[in-house]
Amino acid sequence: MVLRARQSRDSGEGSVVRRLARARKAPADLVMRARMVELSWAGSRVPAIASELGCSQKTVRCWLHRFNRHGLEGLEDLGGQGRKRRITELERSRIIALVKQPPPGRLMVQPGGDLEAMDEAAPPEWTLDALAGRARELGIEVGRSQVRRILLAEGVRWRRTRSWIRSKDPDFEGKGRGSSASTPARPRTRRSSASTNSGR
Repeated sequence: MVLRARQSRDSGEGSVVRRLARARKAPADLVMRARMVELSWAGSRVPAIASELGCSQKTVRCWLHRFNRHGLEGLEDLGGQGRKRRITELERSRIIALVKQPPPGRLMVQPGGDLEAMDEAAPPEWTLDALAGRARELGIEVGRSQVRRILLAEGVRWRRTRSWIRSKDPDFEGKGRGSSASTPARPRTRRSSASTNSGR
């Protein structure tokens, strides 16, 4: 039977695998394992994957089996010597992937033209607190400061500032160009060097 990596369970899992396969700052072993899965998804068989990545077929089979059984966590190293990292590379990738998703509280134009949010009580923009909260909902124990360090290390912008005068609601009336015309600016007077008592 031909061994292949199972298909991703959701778009989030697939995007994390593809991101890791191209990551420059992730551990080389983890990048290679993600490449194994990605190549398998593309239709490559075990011998071709091993040849492409310069490893043994046994190694490819091992990590494809682990991915099929345990998903993303299966690509991580088994417990070994030393202190375990608080945040794994896969968890880091999930946090970074959140930034590319619309915040649950953001108003989005629905097919009928109405503006609705997935969760009106949630923040409309990604902030460090919002990202940390969402990560904890996904089972990633992380604090605000750690989320900030992760995103800064990856050069990721985590907040998108939008002007409140921009709206797709046709009933919304923008603020306009500036302040009210009821208080016009004081006109500038030009001082003339010519004498004003020429009539005398």
